[in-house]
Amino acid sequence: MSAPPPEPPAASAAASVSEPQHEPEGRVVLDARDIARALTRIAHELLERNKGASDLVLLGIPSRGVPLARRIAARIKDVEGVDVPVGALDVTMYRDDLRRQPARSPHPTDVPPGGVDGRTVVLVDDVLYSGRTVRSALDALNDLGRPGVVRLAVLVDRGHRELPIRADHVGKNLPSAHTERVMVRLADEDGVEGVWIS
Repeated sequence: MSAPPPEPPAASAAASVSEPQHEPEGRVVLDARDIARALTRIAHELLERNKGASDLVLLGIPSRGVPLARRIAARIKDVEGVDVPVGALDVTMYRDDLRRQPARSPHPTDVPPGGVDGRTVVLVDDVLYSGRTVRSALDALNDLGRPGVVRLAVLVDRGHRELPIRADHVGKNLPSAHTERVMVRLADEDGVEGVWIS
C-alpha cells in the first residue's frame, strides 16, 4: 500500500505567508523598540513646537509614511487625549523622475475632514535622502490648499540632499554612502520591524 501523496497547496500557502517576514540583509540600525522610542520623541517634539495638538494634521507619504503618521498620532493621543487627523498624501504624479520611470502605481490621497487650510500640516516619511520626494509632496500639498505651517518628520535622515530641504523632526540621523541601501520595514506593512543598512 503506497503512502498518501503530499499536500503541495498547504505547503506553498505556508511559504507565501512567511515570505514577507524575512528580514533584509545588512546591519540593523533600529530595532522595533528603537523605532517606538523615536516616534514617541517625535510626538513630544511636535507637541512642544506646536504648543499642543491644536490644528495639527499628519499626512503620511505612502507607503510607510502612512503607518508612521498613524503611530505618531496615537502617541499624541496618549499624551494630550486628542485625536489628531491623519491622512495620506500621494506624490506619484508630482515626481520629477516620472518621465524616466513612468511605471509607478499611484496610492490614494486621503485628506482628513477639515482639509489643510490654515492648519499645521506635518508631512511624515520613512527616509529622507535627496529631498526630491519631499519637494513632490510640497507640490501635491499646494494643490490641496494653503496650510498655515508645513513641517517634516522622518524616521531616518540618511543625508545626501540634492535640494535645500531639512527635516524638523528626525528619529535617527544615519550617515551613509550613496552606494548603501537603507531599508525600513514596519510590522503594519511588512510583517517585520526595523531599519537596516547594507
